[in-house]
Amino acid sequence: MPRDGGILTEANGRRNLLLAQDHAVHDWYRFVLSFPAHLVRHYLDRFGVKSTQRVLDPFCGTGTTMVECKKHSVPSVGIEANPMAYYASRVKTDWKVNPDELLDHAGKVADCATDRLGSNGIEEETFFKISPRRIPVLRSLAPEQAGLLLKGSISPLPLHKALVLLEVLAELREDALWDHERIALAKVVVETASNLHFGPEVGVGEKKPDAPVVYVWLKAVRSMADDLREVGHLARVPSAVHYGDARQIETMLKPESVDVVITSPPYPNEKDYTRTTRLESVLLGLIQTKADLRSLKKGLVRSNTRGVYVEDDDDRWVSDHPEIQRIAEQIEARRIELGKTSGFERLYARLTKLYFGGMTRHLDVLRPILRPGARLAYVVGDQASYLRVLIRTGKILGEIAESLGYDVVGRDLFRTRLSTTTREQLREEVLLLHWRGKAWRRRARRCRMSNRTRSG
Repeated sequence: MPRDGGILTEANGRRNLLLAQDHAVHDWYRFVLSFPAHLVRHYLDRFGVKSTQRVLDPFCGTGTTMVECKKHSVPSVGIEANPMAYYASRVKTDWKVNPDELLDHAGKVADCATDRLGSNGIEEETFFKISPRRIPVLRSLAPEQAGLLLKGSISPLPLHKALVLLEVLAELREDALWDHERIALAKVVVETASNLHFGPEVGVGEKKPDAPVVYVWLKAVRSMADDLREVGHLARVPSAVHYGDARQIETMLKPESVDVVITSPPYPNEKDYTRTTRLESVLLGLIQTKADLRSLKKGLVRSNTRGVYVEDDDDRWVSDHPEIQRIAEQIEARRIELGKTSGFERLYARLTKLYFGGMTRHLDVLRPILRPGARLAYVVGDQASYLRVLIRTGKILGEIAESLGYDVVGRDLFRTRLSTTTREQLREEVLLLHWRGKAWRRRARRCRMSNRTRSG
């Protein structure tokens, strides 16, 4: 029987924060939904991971697992379908940059951007102001790009400063430094210059008429250079990031090439993960049109109704799972009982099946990639987002994993968090799996036969 363990040792609100000693590299760019470096370190230690092994994060986000592996001389590989998160992971695992060259070039860029802003009467000093003698024409995004953002995400003047800095970076571009300088800008735009706030969902808070950009960007680059001096000797530790869908992992990785998996996939929580990185994705040109956004969402495991499409069929993978079908039926019954009729609400029941079907697909195609004896840790959370119907995510994923031939070792409690819908404490836990590998071919044959039956 799997045990129900726990690693909950601090106040819940602090469990997901970076520890003071972990800020180096991790803090170059990190979105609020990232899981903490110390959790990765805990499982690297617990699994006894060696430098001769390889760790995979198939939902690598902004690279927490990979950065922590690199710090411990452990080879790693990541997969990410969000272009901004993929870009961040790739940059955060590139430690070959010369810190002195980075600082020197960033100083020149900052001087040029400050001069350009100053020529239009915009001063970036201790107090930020526009000279009353000259009212500049502020730069803005193209209408289609602006239409992708939450209205009011960033005020006109901070946006103008960011666009001027981007322009100067492009004019003075140094290929070896380009990505690191742009990631620093992405961090600054969100954390300092924007009006965004991050709670249960990303939203727009108090409007900032002005905010520093160039000065804070240069400060971020200086911190990056300090980190590179600290970790540069580990630059050759192998790491690779693939831009792709974790449900198609067999197209990116070789058979039996992974010893350990440490990851945090999406939760079935009605959060649109693409909104979390929307501002910086648009500013850096990673998403420019609605077609780009649609393509991005199609590469994600379905976890919110804004990302469901008519042609989606991952639900066929769980058509015979009784608990998932029960939950979907309960959600639909609850919707009818409450008289909820919006398009989004009508999709909740289907979305639940699509989520678990997508995760089943992922766990299925992952099997041949794992070496016999592989250990896996999936950080997941229980949910009650869909009309207050409780979804025990870790328990259900454990049942799915067992049906695919994995051993469920346990579910460690990571933290609890307050549900905004039920006001109850929900478990966030780490599902621990083991892949023995010996019976894989027989189990895979059974699974293929079952899938043919479903698709038929």
